[in-house]
Amino acid sequence: MIKSISKNALILSSFALVSTGLLAVTHALTKDRIEMQKKADLIQLLSDVLPQSYYDNQPYQDCVYVINEQFLGNQEKHAVYRARKQGKVSALVIETTAPNGYSGAIDLVVGVDLQGKITGSRVLTHKETPGLGDKIELRKSNWILEFNDQVVEGDKDKRWAVKKDGGMFDQFTGATITPRAVTKAVKDAALYASFHQESLLSANSQCGEKS
Repeated sequence: MIKSISKNALILSSFALVSTGLLAVTHALTKDRIEMQKKADLIQLLSDVLPQSYYDNQPYQDCVYVINEQFLGNQEKHAVYRARKQGKVSALVIETTAPNGYSGAIDLVVGVDLQGKITGSRVLTHKETPGLGDKIELRKSNWILEFNDQVVEGDKDKRWAVKKDGGMFDQFTGATITPRAVTKAVKDAALYASFHQESLLSANSQCGEKS
């Protein structure tokens, strides 16, 4: 009886060791591939919101991390990527969050040059209603492109609202809360870039130090 129990325990221990070893090997083999894919996705995202004419560096390698609930939506760290032309910062790409979407927070990135012009914006994650609120995604509609080349003229710029609220941006039929939230988030990101431009340009790069 004791021998049988010992044998079974040894078999289970051996199985656990083999399983752990296989997991470790799998992780080692896939880690580099996952990191490469994440980098490729980030490079593509930055190029989507930032025309190549703005930079000759690699913006994904030049960033700072900031926390500002007032303009960036929550108390989480958000990355600000810096585009440089001949060594000088020409534009910023800001991660931000719209905390008040219809179904929760909406994460996005906003590109803005040093004159305050929006170079592009994209939604990263959201939980908005399919067929209604999900039109904030470029693959669903071109709505997000309405921000391109627009400028925020101060925090009291009333144009930065959906048309239902007297602004210049379209809302969706049957879904006003979602575009209203994204519009405000894009506006606030541009204001943040303007109000904090000096510190964002002068800070040392922190890429890879978010955790």
